[in-house]
Amino acid sequence: MTRIAEKAMRWLSDHRDGFDLDDSALDPAADVDKSWKPLGELAQMCSCVRRDTRPGTFLHDTASDLLHHAWRQTDDGSLFLALQRLEPHATYPLEVYAAFAAGGLRHPGYEDFAAGLVRSRSWRTAEVLPNRRLSVVNSERRAGLPPSHDPATVLRRTWLGALPEPWAFERFAGYTLTHVVYHLTDWGHDVHRVPADVADYLTTWLPAWLDGCVEAQAWDLCGELLAVAAGLPEPPPPESTEQAWQALALAQDADGALPEAGRGPHGEDVPRVFANCYHSTLVVAFAAALTAGRRTRNGDGGDDTGRGAPV
Repeated sequence: MTRIAEKAMRWLSDHRDGFDLDDSALDPAADVDKSWKPLGELAQMCSCVRRDTRPGTFLHDTASDLLHHAWRQTDDGSLFLALQRLEPHATYPLEVYAAFAAGGLRHPGYEDFAAGLVRSRSWRTAEVLPNRRLSVVNSERRAGLPPSHDPATVLRRTWLGALPEPWAFERFAGYTLTHVVYHLTDWGHDVHRVPADVADYLTTWLPAWLDGCVEAQAWDLCGELLAVAAGLPEPPPPESTEQAWQALALAQDADGALPEAGRGPHGEDVPRVFANCYHSTLVVAFAAALTAGRRTRNGDGGDDTGRGAPV
């Protein structure tokens, strides 16, 4: 488990410049999915890895280094204030900022400006999907702002909150449910926010969904589901996720990169370029660190995948 995370963090550190913002960072017409989104994901995963590891370890120190690198890209938070002034009704600046705030990096000027926005009718009535609404609520909480909605109420409007037929699980539903759990638990920090019926539902069906991801070589979604498993009030027994962890260990490149998928749509090998690897590599570092931390605290051991060989 630790070895998987260390290899991933080493690759992320070596490719940190791929997350850097460019001159289009404040252009409202620019594609935020190629600028602010990757940077925010780096900050989010590094905040989590640092939280779930001990100071002085490679994982903790590398995550701290990358988190501060990402913060410098925002001019120590000043760009968030400029960005939110340009797009006062956009939620993504606060969502990205919240990842840094969770790691202890804050900008009082931005938080003062955002405090006025979240009190507006426009902010409270923005038409976003329920899972995204949970993201906004958790971001408000992390930034010390009053929540605009009740997360328990929003949860029941999500796919996961409805406890749908398990065979309805597919790629879009999978990514939606993983992020519902992340936002509900503050990325595995407060696992007891998951209601008992939702936790029971996930405990029952996660192993089958993981098997499907392994069969399809959907490594990115596989890693996200493993992070969900580690973020439940009572994580599933290690043996129920062992096969998935072993498969991820085999899929991970020697340099630490993990491709999002094992094969392309036409059966071709996925090119090992930054865009095809960065997110899944972040996810596996987060999932491994969270899983190892939970197993250590629960007395299950944190450096292997159960009864199999260390990975």
